[in-house]
This record gives sequence, structure tokens and C-alpha cells, in this order.
Amino acid sequence: MPYSTGYLKQEIRAHFIKNVPSNLKILDAGAGCGTYSNLLKATYPDMDGIEIFPEYVKMFDLKNKYNNLFVENVLDFDITPYDYIILGDIIEHMTVVQAKNFLDKIQSMGKLCLVGVPYNYPQGAEFGNEHETHLQPDLTEEIFLNRYPHMKLLMGNHEYGYFINYPSNV
Repeated sequence: MPYSTGYLKQEIRAHFIKNVPSNLKILDAGAGCGTYSNLLKATYPDMDGIEIFPEYVKMFDLKNKYNNLFVENVLDFDITPYDYIILGDIIEHMTVVQAKNFLDKIQSMGKLCLVGVPYNYPQGAEFGNEHETHLQPDLTEEIFLNRYPHMKLLMGNHEYGYFINYPSNV
């Protein structure tokens, strides 16, 4: 869905403020309804968004939530200009191979990354958007860390997890 869980969002905001410099250039990949812009834009003004589903742009006024908004697939997008990539509720929409390759690319380029994923959550198309289908509906904390070993759990519970690829005192 274009909406992200509200679970631990204020704790994520506090994590950013404590650990992530405010001058970093951030890409919110899979912008959806603009959750991370709404949460962080006031403190992190250099934030762009990318959304694969054009209908969400108008539906959620995404062009007014980001400095730049790109309507394309993040897997084909040049992330070179960005310091930090937010992947909130997007990894589960990729195949394991796509997600592994993309997270490996982020890691090899020295980019900081936050991943938020729901656990054990099958989902098909929503809002007429086939990209909403979960291609990894089996994710749990253990499965996520096994598939993506350079990531570490930041916080979560039995339903949802936030993972980072850097020490939490960056």
C-alpha cells in the first residue's frame, strides 16, 4: 500500500536527528504517500523522492513534498548523487535477487540506508498498482538478516522491522 505503518515512526525521526547529519542528500525510494517526507523534510531539507506509480504523484501531492520527484523504477535510477537512501516498505516489492543486488549496490557505493519492512505480509495489487504486490511476503527479522547480511536491525517487533547498514552513531 502507499501508506506505511505508523509503528515507531517518531523513534525513526529521533534516530535520524541523533545519528544522521541534516546536510545529507536523501532519496526516499518508493515515496508512496510521502510518509518519510512528512516525517523528516523539516529537518532534512535536501530530500528527493522516487515513485514508480504515476497515479500516486497526484493522489498524494508528491511534487510538493520533495525537492525533486522522479516517476520511475528505483532499480533503474542513478543513486550516485545521494548520501542516504530510505527504502520504507519497498524491499518486499522486489524479488530477493533484485533486493540483494540493489542493497549490495548501495553498500558498495558507500551510501547510508534505512530499510523498513513488514513481516509475513502477503499482498497483491492495490489501488490498481501491480507494483504493490509483495514478492517477499515471507520476511521476518531472521530471514531479512540472512538474505541481506550487511544490514542490522535498528528496531522493530514481530510485525515490522527497521534495518540500517551503518553504526547507529554515524
